[in-house]
Formats: sequence, structure tokens, C-alpha cells
Amino acid sequence: MTLSMTHIPSDLEIAQHAQLIHIDRIAEQMGLDPETDLEHYGKYIAKINLSVLDKLRDRPDAKYIDVTAITPTPLGEGKTTTLVGLGQAMKHIGKRAIITLRQPSQGPTFGIKGGAAGGGYSQVVPMEKFNLHLTGDIHAITAAHNLVSAMIDASLYHGNPLNIDIHNIPWRRVMDLNDRALRNVIVGLGGRLDGIPRETGFDITVASELMAILALTTSLQDLRDRIGRMVVAYDKDKNPITAEDLQAAGAATVLMKDAIMPNLMQTLENTPALVHAGPFANIAHGNSSVLADMIAMKTSDYVLTESGFGADIGAEKFFNIKCRVSGLRPNAAVLVATVRALKAHTGKYKIVAGKPLDPALKEENVADVEAGAANLIRHLENMQKFGVNPVVAINAFSDDSPSEIEAIREIALAHGATGVALSTHWADGGAGAAELAEMVVDACEKPNDFRFLYPVDLPIKDKIEIIAREVYGADGVDYNDDAEKQIKSFESNGFGNMPICMAKTHLSFTDNPKLKGAPTGFRISITEVRASVGAGFIYPLCGEMRTMPGLGSQPAAMNVDIDEDGNIVGLF
Repeated sequence: MTLSMTHIPSDLEIAQHAQLIHIDRIAEQMGLDPETDLEHYGKYIAKINLSVLDKLRDRPDAKYIDVTAITPTPLGEGKTTTLVGLGQAMKHIGKRAIITLRQPSQGPTFGIKGGAAGGGYSQVVPMEKFNLHLTGDIHAITAAHNLVSAMIDASLYHGNPLNIDIHNIPWRRVMDLNDRALRNVIVGLGGRLDGIPRETGFDITVASELMAILALTTSLQDLRDRIGRMVVAYDKDKNPITAEDLQAAGAATVLMKDAIMPNLMQTLENTPALVHAGPFANIAHGNSSVLADMIAMKTSDYVLTESGFGADIGAEKFFNIKCRVSGLRPNAAVLVATVRALKAHTGKYKIVAGKPLDPALKEENVADVEAGAANLIRHLENMQKFGVNPVVAINAFSDDSPSEIEAIREIALAHGATGVALSTHWADGGAGAAELAEMVVDACEKPNDFRFLYPVDLPIKDKIEIIAREVYGADGVDYNDDAEKQIKSFESNGFGNMPICMAKTHLSFTDNPKLKGAPTGFRISITEVRASVGAGFIYPLCGEMRTMPGLGSQPAAMNVDIDEDGNIVGLF
């Protein structure tokens, strides 16, 4: 027996037939004044002025829920779709909700993974604008970041007054596309007037420290101060040189002055959606902005936000970094799971994005679900270490059998889930997540004991070790010589008292993406450690991590086009 799902049009077809309402009506649902509180970008998108935070400060806070997931397959398990469906479902059970989520990078949009607006009948719209330029925030970050890069090279060219060590400039350049050919480059080639030759490279824009700052800042002045603190180079005596020292911080802030305002959109069922910032979760902290959540907390009864990839990545950073900065405390968490992913966590199946699934993954196999559920169990145990009540959402696929679903339900309830709901929001919109919404409301009413995993004043290595042992299940941590030197340098420069933002594969609890389930008997390898002083965290790289992705042989960009009527086609 399988679940029955009728034929569903493509995400783009559904989105292009959506019944959108004017963005002013969405703002009014939140108690905002469209005339004074919004900066309009057409009929369906607006930015929210930060002045609303003062205006709304006396309103009570909403309940705060993080939507996360088990360790995903390369295809993703529908976490964003679940977030959107759950936000829509709140209206079905008579509750006011707002969702907050990240703006997607053009890297995955034109790569393999695709966009991040949700899917089926649980999407944020207009979907095309959501997945492309939106209001230009990412482009503003690209410009601001590269302005700082240009000013570093200009300083070198004009006599090097800051005594910059040409071999110790961690600040690279960025662009918001996957382009492996730019990972390592030499700039300044040509004649004497073309600059000082040196090695550098490109990261993807969403890995920029400026993106992390945008996601964590709490005001325009805080943005300016954080940008000023960014360490962009070191001098020949190994002293840090900041963007303030370079006299680049003011101009970079000006370029991001509009980007700091969260973007207001809507779901297919007209639930308010705040879309703001887009740091990757495996190489950054993977959460939408503190400012969006602060506004949402004063304009609704339930705020549903999403942290990227599995709970060992995005949720750990949500708790230890985002909640620490914002002062907001979660009331519950939703852990998204799929039958497909749990079967994959047996290690028996190879899933490659862009290639057909192994037919065996679609066959009923309760034993594989039970074996792969070791991954679900570890994530549930981790949620409890943070003192948060977890609800498991089983994101339904048409091939799932009732016996497989029941196996997940029994295992999850036996290991700390406060509720388990089968959710058909992809096919049925908000109505398909109504049971999940009821369970989330119940979980928010239960007592919790939210806590951070570590105090920030511990030594850097101690904090890394706690995450590796407590969240990943590792036996310990190994550091190469470069990482050892970097940690010593950061602590001697006073950068040690910051939270940790681990850059690690999202496909495994380990630093090896091939190890599935809930591995034991492994160690985490730290190959490099970076300090994002402006963002306010230390950034260890675990194993082989790339901060500039590459395109595959069949990228999604090949399918995107304009038809004869000027409509976008092929965008998922």
C-alpha cells in the first residue's frame, strides 16, 4: 500500500498560477502600516524599515520554532517545503504565523540543487524573483566585499602604508555563481601599472563574512561596527589589519544600507514570509537574519524559521550562534525526515543529484528504515542536549508505505520526539501539514530548558571538541600544523572568546560525506581555521571543504530560458 498523490505540476507552473495578494495586505496581517513601514519593490515584494522595531517593542513575543532535518541526501529532504507548508498550516488551525527563511544563492539555483522557495503547493512567491535577484541584497554584498578587496590591492600598490604581508591576506574576492576556475588565481599580472602580483582566489558570495554579518547584525550601527572589525589582512609583524584600518568600512556599509532591511513576500496561501540573508550552512552559519526574526517575533503569534541542512549543521549554529546573538529562545524544533533518506543512511544506496534513483529505494523495506533511523535517533538526542522539544515531520513521498511510516513514528516517539506527523504539504499545501501544526503548537506549550552547548570563554580547541563529541559523536579532533598556528594566532590577538562555526560536509555526521547513519569510532580533522571577527565567530574547516563550488556536467542553468512571450521557463 502506498500513499496516493495526484499528478502535481512543476514548481514553476504552480507558482506562475498563484493567486497573490498585494504586499500591503500581507503587511497589514502583521500589523504594519504599508505607507510608513515598507519600501516597495513592485506589487508583491517590499522591504521592511528597521524603524518598526522601536514602534513594536512593547508587543509580546511570538513562539519561536526552528525547522531543521536529519542528515540529508544530496537531493535534500524538503525542509524548506516543510517550513512553508507548516507556515500555511497554522492558518488552517486558526493560528497567526510568519515564516523566515534565507534567500538562495545563484550558485545552487544554476547548479544542481535548484532553488530554495519550497516546492509543490508549499512555496514562497513570486518564485522566480525569490530564486534570482530579489531586491539585490546578494549583489550588494558582492559589491561591498570586492570593494574591500580592491582597496587592499590599492594599498599595496600605493606604497603599502599599512605594511601588509602580501603572503598573509585572508580576504579574497567573491561572486555569486559556481565557478571552480576562480578558486585560486593570481592578480596583478601585466605591467607595472596593473598592480602587485599575488596569489588569492574567489569564494561564493554567500560564504563572504559580509553575508554572515548581514545575517547576525541587529541594527545599521551594529552593521557598521561589525564591518569595521573584519580582519582583512595581517602586517609583517603578524598584527591584524581591519577594514577600519583600511578605511574601507564606511563605504562597504553604504553599499549594504538597503540590504539590511528584510524582504517581505508571501506563500502560495498568502502567509507572510520574511526572506533575508543567505549564508550557506556547511561553510557558514546557515540561518536567515536575526533582524527578520526580531521583526517577526513582534508581528505574529508563531515564528517558524529554518536552519540549513541537517541539525548537526544548521540547527547547532542556530542554537549556539544565532540565538546567542539575538537573545531569542526557541520554544520547539521540527526535525524533518524522509523514508528515502533513512534508507540511504544504511549505506547501501548511492544517491547522486541529477541521476535516477536506485529503484530499490522506492520499494517497501521496513528493515532498512529501522537501520537508517540511527541517524534520526542521534539528531533527536542532540535536540534534547539543547533542551528543545522536537517534533518529527515525515515529509511524505508517493512511494512511502504505511508500515515504513509507522516504523519512523515508533522509533521517534521512543527516543524523545514530542510528536510525529506525516505531512503531505507538497501535494496538499497547508491542509496537508495541519496535524504537524497542531503538534508544534502543543510542543510550544510544554516546558523546555533551552541552553547553549558551551560558554564562549572556553579556549577555541575546547569548544571545537565539545561540538565534535557532543553533536557529531566523534572520539576527538585532529589539527594540522596550519590550524594549530592559526588558533594560536587568533587567541593571542584576542579573538578566542567567540562561538564556533564549523565548516563541515552536510552529508554525514563525520567529515567524510560517504559515512552514513550515525557513525562511531571516528575523529574530526581540522585543516584550516579562520576568524570572522566582524561576524563574531571562529570558522574551522573540517576535512576537504570548498568555499567556491563548481558546476556539474548538467547544471540546471542548461534548462533555464525565456519563451516567446517573455516568461521564464525551466526554473524547476
